[in-house]
Amino acid sequence: MAIYDNLTEFAGLPVVAFGGDVPDDLPDDMRAAYEDAYRTARPDPGAFAWRLHASFFPYGDFTSFAHVFARFVDEVDTEKVTALIIGRWMWGEDDLEVTAQEPVGVLVEHADRFPALRALFLGELVQEEAEISWIQQCDVTPLLAAFPRLEELRVRGGNGLEFPATRHEALRTLAVETGGLPGEVTTGILASDLPALEHLELWFGSGYYGCTTELDDLAPLFEGELFPNLRSLGLRNDERTDDLVGMLAGAPLLDRLDVLDLSLGTLSDAGADLIARAPAFRRLRRLDLHHHYLTEEGEARLRAALPGVDLDLSERGEPRVHDGEVHYYAAVTE
Repeated sequence: MAIYDNLTEFAGLPVVAFGGDVPDDLPDDMRAAYEDAYRTARPDPGAFAWRLHASFFPYGDFTSFAHVFARFVDEVDTEKVTALIIGRWMWGEDDLEVTAQEPVGVLVEHADRFPALRALFLGELVQEEAEISWIQQCDVTPLLAAFPRLEELRVRGGNGLEFPATRHEALRTLAVETGGLPGEVTTGILASDLPALEHLELWFGSGYYGCTTELDDLAPLFEGELFPNLRSLGLRNDERTDDLVGMLAGAPLLDRLDVLDLSLGTLSDAGADLIARAPAFRRLRRLDLHHHYLTEEGEARLRAALPGVDLDLSERGEPRVHDGEVHYYAAVTE
């Protein structure tokens, strides 16, 4: 499984793209759709989430992020922009090692042009542009220092990603999507002081693609003392979902969560049995387990055990057998 589609909504707003010049040979229907969206958004920039692309159309001429950004702040009233998506900042075979440092640096340098910014997605690249394991990130905490009123930060890509312990008063949502989550990123996040944080989402991925986060690294989180306002937790895209369930079943943290997301992982009937037997899971309002490896019997047992929980059990995966051994894979790795 890969991420094939760009977001059409972010931070509760419809997305409009602002990127490189539209090619002359673009089909009329696509050109009209692009121009209509831009014409609608420009007079009311705060009503849209803006996606900035270094090159708007795949396989088109390369346009640097700095050039696109300069056009954006010149043409759009950025003082009204509340949500930004940073998409493709590199393209072409020679550019796969280009990191997010340029867009991060540009945003930090011009933070005063975005006084209303509340939501930021760094690295919204889809499979056509780059596999998630190819995305080259950097230290993203300067964004938090530059935007003290930011409420949502979402980051995609784990290569080169850094998140040293930081403090931020306003951040309510933090999500890190990777095919392999470095352990130092996990420990940096959990060592951070984020008093307003309500939703934390971590995509662990596979050790083959850079995941060095150990389950013991999550122990401080499970003890329930971190992030006093945390009510929604996503521990997603992991190859050890049954083990995560075992740790959560008796964790103090679970008693104060409303929403738990263990989707894109490898939950089996063994994990489902733990969920069915642990009373704390029944207090959840929502439990997302989509993309799992449950049998029909395992699904039925969960539904019977959690009748009052909004339960998502869609997308059953099929284990693979190699040399007589059964293997379970997280959904998004390469």
